[in-house]
Amino acid sequence: MARIVLNALTKRYGDAVAVRGIDLEVASGEFVVLVGPSGCGKSTTLRMVAGLEDVTAGDILIDDVRVNDVPPRDRNIAMVFQDYALYPHMTVFDNMAFGLRQRGTPKADIPRRVENAAATLGLAELLHRKPAQLSGGQRQRVAMGRAMVREPRAFLFDEPLSNLDAKLRVQMRAEIKALHGRMRSTVLYVTHDQVEAMTLADRIVVMNGGIVEQVAPPQDMYERPATRFVAGFIGSPAMNFIPCSVVGEGSGVAVRLGNGDDGDVLPVPADRAARYARHSGQTMLLGIRPEHVTERRAEIDGKMIQATVQVVEPLGMDTLVLFEVGGTSVCARIAPAAVRPVGETMPFFLHMDRMHLIDPTTDRVI
Repeated sequence: MARIVLNALTKRYGDAVAVRGIDLEVASGEFVVLVGPSGCGKSTTLRMVAGLEDVTAGDILIDDVRVNDVPPRDRNIAMVFQDYALYPHMTVFDNMAFGLRQRGTPKADIPRRVENAAATLGLAELLHRKPAQLSGGQRQRVAMGRAMVREPRAFLFDEPLSNLDAKLRVQMRAEIKALHGRMRSTVLYVTHDQVEAMTLADRIVVMNGGIVEQVAPPQDMYERPATRFVAGFIGSPAMNFIPCSVVGEGSGVAVRLGNGDDGDVLPVPADRAARYARHSGQTMLLGIRPEHVTERRAEIDGKMIQATVQVVEPLGMDTLVLFEVGGTSVCARIAPAAVRPVGETMPFFLHMDRMHLIDPTTDRVI
């Protein structure tokens, strides 16, 4: 499998810069997901690696060979698109074999490759069918099989699950992850869905405005985001950002919620006090995820605040409750039995050991 390296990769369309000098290394056999909002440059990056977009500046190396000027067909990588792009008049077998025939693969090799890929993807019983006779998930597997039969050095996926319904997306995520576990192929995968990124990736690359905000394994990115953008993008529902100020409390350090002098004062974890003390008196943002704002829990040493319930959103096993702190809406994830009706006051417990302090002037997590 291939090792892919991007060095200061840049793409401009006239005066517009879509990708701004990004650096990235994808190890052989690694599953790396590019994630970010629409227009962040993730698909453009993928298309440059595939050879479908010219590189304005920087280098793309595949196994230490610069491929900027190598035609797409000679890079020996396969791409799976958002649109399945299957030929409706061809059978599954012929759709999967088409690229091999175009590339002049020996005829004796084609059935072996197609049947092996079909067996891996659970398509062996469907090879005689045409696309109209397949479900959306089956069509996506055919598109993946068409890429697999080429036996490429790397796979590129461009939002391959976005056309599927929610249930099929979950199923296909599991199938793609299991497939990668068996093949250990190099994968560069693009999505706007942070859940896909978290569940599939060995490492996630969060992009925003053409730059890379952070590269990290999924759990590291969830627990230790580097910027406000990453903190708010990874996790669902999104992280809360509450205006606060850093104040002294006895011999320790605390944050005062809101913009005034009468907000709740919450001590910060002792192991962060020295780091946060450097920002004493400054207006900051307290970042905390909804799952870390809860009802009282015996196993958690949460810091309590009282607030009025404004919105209640039942989800089954837990309930989202919205309330305000100093004019800022805050989302909490509460056990259903502990939820009070809208308009009533209830206690909320902030798990301060899971908090993040963010400098609003730089948007960096401190």
